[in-house]
This record gives sequence, C-alpha cells and structure tokens, in this order.
Amino acid sequence: MSLTIHPEVPPLALDQDGVCRVSGTRVTLEVILHAFRQGQAPTEIAESYPTVPLADIYAVIAYCLKHREEVDAYRHNREGVVYEVA
Repeated sequence: MSLTIHPEVPPLALDQDGVCRVSGTRVTLEVILHAFRQGQAPTEIAESYPTVPLADIYAVIAYCLKHREEVDAYRHNREGVVYEVA
C-alpha cells in the first residue's frame, strides 16, 4: 500500500469581526500563538483549551511558521482594535 499525500487546509476561520479563530471553536489564533511563544508545548496548549484538538494546534502552529509574514501582518493590524460593548 502506498502513502497518499492529502493537502491540508489550516483549521482557521475569520469571524464576522475579522478575528481569526481555530475552526469550530472560540479560541483565537493569538491565544495559540501566545502560548506557543511562551514555551508551552502543543500538548500543554491542548490541556488548556480542550475544545481544540491537538492535531489542530499543531496545524495552526505549522501554518504560522510557514506564513510568518502574513500572520505578523494580521497580528499587527489587530493591535489596538477596540470592541464596543453593547
């Protein structure tokens, strides 16, 4: 049996406010990145955010490492965003 390579779409989605979240959760890209940059292992992040599958955490981190400039630009644009409280 041979190995079939499947293209993977990152498990990320923009919500109506332009916030990037892990698909199917309320956990933001920034939360995952912050934890990773603070030295937490993906398994530790998964323990803190049980709604996010471990494979999705790895996929988000991989996406961010491969697309660093785009992710940095997104994060820069998100800085200073103030939300109105209804």
